[in-house]
Amino acid sequence: MQSIIRVVRRQFAGGFIREVLTVLSVRPKLAELVFQVYGRPLHPELFSAFASKRIERPKYTAKIDITGAGHIITWRHQGLTLTEVATSATDPLPQKRRLMSHPLTGSQRDRIECNGGVSYEVDFSLDTVEAAAFYDFQKQLTAVQSENSLVHAFDSSGRCGLGAVSYIHVESRERSLAIKAFHTFPDDYAIVRSQSVFRLPQSR
Repeated sequence: MQSIIRVVRRQFAGGFIREVLTVLSVRPKLAELVFQVYGRPLHPELFSAFASKRIERPKYTAKIDITGAGHIITWRHQGLTLTEVATSATDPLPQKRRLMSHPLTGSQRDRIECNGGVSYEVDFSLDTVEAAAFYDFQKQLTAVQSENSLVHAFDSSGRCGLGAVSYIHVESRERSLAIKAFHTFPDDYAIVRSQSVFRLPQSR
């Protein structure tokens, strides 16, 4: 399960004791990771969002959140909602209108065809790398800053001196939304990668 730890540190300054609250997000175990898609929105209280981005297009909208375990993307077009979530299998997520569910292992690909010609496709993978390559990759993620990206560097959970990083790149077009996501897991030198495309039918 995604864990949120609240640590209170007491600092002495100017004759007063000041309490400083730090929120640490502990990544789930690799064996718990799942990739799921729903044909409905999910309740916001199920997740703690550390960074968010909204996309507004004439034909669709989307909300993208970085969470402690990965991310959640809620895409809407007319009366249709598709919600992609990379999270822990131990999180209390509903089963109703769940369209896709895969353990996050190896490399996988899937696709959903919806009514009205809307399609969704995704490629995702979980890879482990050498420590040096992992550190370099994390530095690259945190160095990228643009209006089309969303990034959050987590504090160290205490189990490891290095905090996790989540990075999401968004490419929004008139009839499609492409999202690349990267989530690092320092305790295991592991990287979750995903590339998703929400696509509207071509106009006639």
